[in-house]
Amino acid sequence: MKEISDLCGIEKHLTYHCGRHTFVTTFLSLGIPIKPVSKMLEYTKIQTTQIYARITNNKIANEMNAIAGKLKTYESKSAIV
Repeated sequence: MKEISDLCGIEKHLTYHCGRHTFVTTFLSLGIPIKPVSKMLEYTKIQTTQIYARITNNKIANEMNAIAGKLKTYESKSAIV
């Protein structure tokens, strides 16, 4: 982590723990389900992965947009009947 932070010009002390938070949060934000992310980290329990997960405002917005799209589809199908 030190080498990576030096290469990126990051002055904050980065830890292995910080790297796991970033990994989990990034993959979940990209829409990867938590179960495969947990497997990638070689955890046996989803709960362990959840410790590292941080839900970002961007992730919440994406989920809300997905729900809105599904509701529009549902409403249009209901209007036909």
